[in-house]
Order: sequence, then structure tokens, then C-alpha cells
Amino acid sequence: MRQSWDEYFMDITRKVAERSTCDRAFVGCVLVNSDHRIVSTGYNGSVSGNPHCIDVGHTMRDGHCIATIHAEMNALLYCAKEGISVKGCTAYVTHFPCLNCTKSLIQAGITRIVYENSYRIDDYALELLNRNNIEVIKIAN
Repeated sequence: MRQSWDEYFMDITRKVAERSTCDRAFVGCVLVNSDHRIVSTGYNGSVSGNPHCIDVGHTMRDGHCIATIHAEMNALLYCAKEGISVKGCTAYVTHFPCLNCTKSLIQAGITRIVYENSYRIDDYALELLNRNNIEVIKIAN
């Protein structure tokens, strides 16, 4: 049986997550437009050209690795750098987006989020997603 689009893109998202360079969590994000075309991918890792956590260890502050840029932000920032619109796109993410990534996805024009792992789901993130009519789907893993 042929996979659904959500299953197909989530498989790709899992593969993207394997590139993560912060081993506290292997997170991937794939941004897909309404024509089912991949617009951007991102994984969590250090700022380009800087040492990776997997090589030098983590830079921890308040329980978070501050050297890491989240997968969603890396996908969005690539589009910003290259002038690619993400308005109306779906964000496929391996883990539910943190509050800051949720706000950024909403602000960038993402209209749908498909995720696999329920990781630290923030109540205010859920409120914002609901208030902004962002469709959120948890896909079975």
C-alpha cells in the first residue's frame, strides 16, 4: 500500500534528524509546500562553522544546550537567507516544537504541523497554535 503524504514526509524527517550534531536529541524538520514539494530541511546543531556538541561537548545553561540551533529554526533560517517563502507550508518535525520554534513557525506562515514525539509540549504553544488556527497532527511512531 502506498504511504500517505504525511507518512512519506515523516520518514524523510526522521532521516534528516540523523544529521543532528547535538546528541541530547536528534531532531529533524522538513518544510513542505501545498504542492507536496520540499522547501527546506533542518536539523539541530551548532551555528555553521562552529564546533559541534558531538565533537566538543555541550554548552549548557539552565538545562539547555545553548550552542544548538533547533531544527525548525535551521529550516526557517535557510529559507530566510535564500529568500524562499514558507507561507502556507506544512512543518514536519520529529519532536513537538518548543515554544520559541512554535512562535517562529506561526510567524513565518506555517499553517500545519505534523510531529511524531510528544516532547515537552508547552501549554502556551498549544494555545498559540489553536488561536492561530494551525492544524497540528501527531503521527504514530
